[in-house]
Amino acid sequence: MPVNRSLISPTSNPVLERALQEKLARRSETSGSLGELEPLAVRLGMLQNTLKPRFRDPQIALFAADHGIAVDGIAPLGAPTTSDLIASLLSGRLPVSVFAGIQSMELTVVDAGVADSLPTHPRLMARKIAHGSRNARVSPAMTVDQAHAAIRAGMEIADALPGNVIACAGVGVGSAESAALVLSRLTNAPIRDLMVSGPEMKQDDLARLLVITQGAQGRHREVSDPVEVLAAFGGFDTAMMVGLMLVSASKRHLIIADGMAACAALMVASRIAEPATDYALFTRSHSHQGLDHALALFQASALLELGMESTDGTGATLAWPLIRAAAALLTEVADGEDPGPSQPSEMSSEHVSPNVAATSGAQTDKRTA
Repeated sequence: MPVNRSLISPTSNPVLERALQEKLARRSETSGSLGELEPLAVRLGMLQNTLKPRFRDPQIALFAADHGIAVDGIAPLGAPTTSDLIASLLSGRLPVSVFAGIQSMELTVVDAGVADSLPTHPRLMARKIAHGSRNARVSPAMTVDQAHAAIRAGMEIADALPGNVIACAGVGVGSAESAALVLSRLTNAPIRDLMVSGPEMKQDDLARLLVITQGAQGRHREVSDPVEVLAAFGGFDTAMMVGLMLVSASKRHLIIADGMAACAALMVASRIAEPATDYALFTRSHSHQGLDHALALFQASALLELGMESTDGTGATLAWPLIRAAAALLTEVADGEDPGPSQPSEMSSEHVSPNVAATSGAQTDKRTA
């Protein structure tokens, strides 16, 4: 999926970065250092290209899909179906739903490709591409056309949602395994590293997962183009997040990636437009060891390590207050008697990166011929 022109600007700006660091250093002289909150604040300022980053109308989008690879028995016996999980999300029976409300984050569940037909709900967005993907051990999980359609749908969702911050995660039976296959192929990371849940994992369970995932790898051993890799191994949830991330980054919006599927989507997005990763922060909702390896592929770590075993997206809702606090260091804490400028005086117009909004025409540029 070659790209004719990228609309995503890198966040690098040495003048602004130095000004942000100096602003925080002045605060530290009177209030003391706030440790890791300060580099996070610098990231947020760089992301918005300002000394005073501000966020509004935070969104959390959970992309739900069923994955054909699940027919090989990768889910534990008695595990809830994707439809059951969605029902729990929408009825407020899961922590992520409650925490989102507490943090004033607007929760949307996107039916990207759930096998069942779902009843309508005010917080359910129906964007189903198909009733589940196919088994990657037998055929491509999606056609390339379906992958493109899902990416376009994600772009449209990013345009439709309000605000300038989006937390996203994938949910559904087989989501993590299909995402691990995408990450493994794009980065040459051993699939075993992404499958191991922890030292307590039973070797029989790991061996079964490796037979399934390595079989899928062998079936598509020649695939290397990022969108073709996505089609071969991924799911409609991951593909929609790719489109959402590309448009969000083009608007200089903050992306909060939670879980394996979001990591896979960001990796695909970065292969389409490399600066996309500049706009992402990482959270986690469970302590799966494979997720450690996934985050390491970005040379990143999660904002919070709470040892949870929860639905993907929960970590994003808990990290949001931390992100707001980091931004408040630059925007709300008084800078002496002067409210202070939004740009350092050294920055001339050529230093200021354009804040490019994604339009329908802009989205077309990101897609392949």
